[in-house]
Amino acid sequence: MSTIQAHDAAPAATRPRLDQTFSRRSVFLFFSLLFAGILISSYGIVSDVREAGSVATTWLPFALLGLALVIALGFEFVNGFHDTANAVATVIYTHSLPAQVAVVWSGFWNFMGVMLSSGAVAFGIIALLPVDLILQVGSSNGFAMIFALLIAAIVWNLGTWWLGLPASSSHTLIGSILGVGLTNAWLEGRDGSSGVDWSQALKVGYALLFSPLVGFICAALLLLTLRMLVKQKALYQEPKGTQPPPFWIRGMLILTCTGVSFAHGSNDGQKGMGLIMLILVGTLPMAYALNRAVPATQTPQFVAVAQVTQQGIVKDVPGAAPADPRGVLLEYVRTRKSTEEVIPALGAVTGLIADEVKSYGTLANVPAQAMMNVRNDMYLTSESISLLKKQKLDTFSDDTRNNLNEFKRQIDEATRFIPLWVKVAVAIALGMGTLVGWRRIVITVGERIGKTHLTYAQGASAELVAMATIGAADLYGLPVSTTHVLSSGVAGTMAANGSGLQMSTVRNLALAWVFTLPAAMMLSGLLYWLFHAVF
Repeated sequence: MSTIQAHDAAPAATRPRLDQTFSRRSVFLFFSLLFAGILISSYGIVSDVREAGSVATTWLPFALLGLALVIALGFEFVNGFHDTANAVATVIYTHSLPAQVAVVWSGFWNFMGVMLSSGAVAFGIIALLPVDLILQVGSSNGFAMIFALLIAAIVWNLGTWWLGLPASSSHTLIGSILGVGLTNAWLEGRDGSSGVDWSQALKVGYALLFSPLVGFICAALLLLTLRMLVKQKALYQEPKGTQPPPFWIRGMLILTCTGVSFAHGSNDGQKGMGLIMLILVGTLPMAYALNRAVPATQTPQFVAVAQVTQQGIVKDVPGAAPADPRGVLLEYVRTRKSTEEVIPALGAVTGLIADEVKSYGTLANVPAQAMMNVRNDMYLTSESISLLKKQKLDTFSDDTRNNLNEFKRQIDEATRFIPLWVKVAVAIALGMGTLVGWRRIVITVGERIGKTHLTYAQGASAELVAMATIGAADLYGLPVSTTHVLSSGVAGTMAANGSGLQMSTVRNLALAWVFTLPAAMMLSGLLYWLFHAVF
């Protein structure tokens, strides 16, 4: 794919100024954010390790943690200037905000989106990873997985950014995860079906597949609806010179830019959070394997729920527990093939969790050497319960089923958490990325999709659809592409308006959309194979 050539869709008289250099205030803001991110991350790690009562005996975990955090936050930084450019393109090309102001404004709302995110997308991404690597994330293979998928995603994102292609960071990261999973299965002599949670991959794949179609169709329909209901001629005209639009139109465009930026932060920011939590669990399990913030007062209730759940399982599905119940659950979660031993194994591991937590009194008292074992027992149990529900293989009574759901909720609370400083660090990285490198993608979205200049109504329609689509995906824990939704939304408004599309750009965007997944899979697979061989 060659670099997309410029097109005179935005005449010189109406083209916004994109050549301004960073002001001293912008440079100061950038480095202030960088310093704040380093300070907050360092303080958070030191505080958590100290609170866990652990004493560092070697520098290696901290060195690995530092390297992994730099790469993970680097991915979010690239994500910032790669994807967020889509959110500011419409307000810049309608002269609703000057470019530098729009970028800072978008960065702030990306920050807020990350800070107020639910965490559902973060753990939806984690569910795509090979379960054996998740359970051994602190091993050399675990770090090979993290480094391979993040470096592959960064390389592809930078390459498409250099070409000015609005490719999807979500698409890229998921392709990288699939590549690692398939390569890991191949290296262990297993077939590809056991290397990836294909049910979760298909769920995510459908979201990525249909979100561009939703963007195109819904933005086109919204524009046509506006034409029927709102008869303000100014709304459907190109900007006159470089003058800002009327106040109410300007407010609407700024509002939609704000919504897309917030939605992007709340959805895309979570991808980095999930991977950072894996890194923290692998390097400093004594502080991050279990959620020490769970109150000690909840321990008796947790133990009681675990015990009554085990009793219900044994009563509803009698059978002797296998000699290695953990191994049975691991094989079940990895292959998704049920055997007669699975439910008795689930009951046995549930009982083990109850005994472990009861003996320590609270999660905060679990000793460092036992942290990973307890966490892995909880993770296997949670995944097994989810899989039994999906496959509808459980033959439990209503009471037992309710107890299983409550037990899963409690063990998820203990293992799937995101410390505040992680959210802040990711939010700062995403916000910093928004401040730089945005011009290439902005020009593509603003000038090279349609044959005419973007009108106010087109910009607002595309942004409204993107904001709603990403927000809904965040609610259901699905990663979608801001890039795909917004660029296809702009294309939809151009088609509905009869403006015409620049087919060379559309072709390149489609090629980027088609090749991102296999290219990211190949890159991450090769890197994982290399790191696996070296380390």
